[in-house]
Amino acid sequence: MALQIEVSFKAAIHTVGTYAYHFWMRDMTPLRRRDGDQYLHSKNELYHVQVRRKVAAYERYIQVGLIFQGLLRYLAVFYHRDVWRFFGGWLRTTNHSAPPSELVVAHALREAFPYFLLSLPKTDSFKKFIASRLTPERCRNLCLTESKLTA
Repeated sequence: MALQIEVSFKAAIHTVGTYAYHFWMRDMTPLRRRDGDQYLHSKNELYHVQVRRKVAAYERYIQVGLIFQGLLRYLAVFYHRDVWRFFGGWLRTTNHSAPPSELVVAHALREAFPYFLLSLPKTDSFKKFIASRLTPERCRNLCLTESKLTA
């Protein structure tokens, strides 16, 4: 059981990026390394409210990351054939009869995204939203232009 927790934690960090973000407050007192904790009891009430807001934002960010990791696992278990079909990477050892890892599912979702966009109707608001923000230089694997998406 401990091994499963470690593997899940590693996937949350490296695949999803769940714990890879730091929330900073502009008004927070800067601390040097190894200075210890913030002394919140000496701060005013507004500072306490800002710290609580920062911690709540961090907790929500972690929760969304873990929900996304759960969705990746769901897709790996119930749609493993489709995931392996869209996976465009190389692995030294692959077992196509077993559910893939979260990393394989994330890569397959990236590869399948252009096909998903093409399958949407021309009037779809999400398709129009993506098309208006698509820059070909940043999306080399997404070989779609705005004219192709909106036409």
